[in-house]
Amino acid sequence: MQFRTSGTPEQAPPNHPWPGDGLSATMTRVVTGARRRAVRDGDRHVDTAHLLHSLVESDPEVREVFDGGPQLARVLGYLVQRSIGYGLRWQGSQEDSGALPAVRESVGEGWSPSAAAALDRAARSALLRGELHADGLDLLAALVADSRCRAVEVLERAGVAVERLAVRAADRTARKGSVR
Repeated sequence: MQFRTSGTPEQAPPNHPWPGDGLSATMTRVVTGARRRAVRDGDRHVDTAHLLHSLVESDPEVREVFDGGPQLARVLGYLVQRSIGYGLRWQGSQEDSGALPAVRESVGEGWSPSAAAALDRAARSALLRGELHADGLDLLAALVADSRCRAVEVLERAGVAVERLAVRAADRTARKGSVR
């Protein structure tokens, strides 16, 4: 059995935020947490599973759209397995599901094409709603919109009905928007 040692990987994702416009406080925590996970996991790119892990840990609104504690515990279990080197093994490969168009202009080093596309879709969704910044539900909806990304793979392995999760996130966002 081999144990992972702590330390800085050879090529960690650069320590800068998502290069898009300003982020909300919640999304800043999510992006920072995802980047920290990528570095700790020894990954060269922040991917959608890093974003999902940080999102679920950081945003209570996102946790509320899951089917209760047991489902959320299974999702976190898969994400933790990945971060300690067991379970899903993606280290050393760049995520690009190819399912949705990725952001092709310079998105900043250290982001997988799928993660960059999800962040871009979340920002556009917020703008369409009249908000300056995306929130966690926008990002969750953007992640599950890419059926071939790593975040969706984690959700499916944890037994989450991704389509239902997307509907619940959209409903909560719509209710939140109608209260304003």
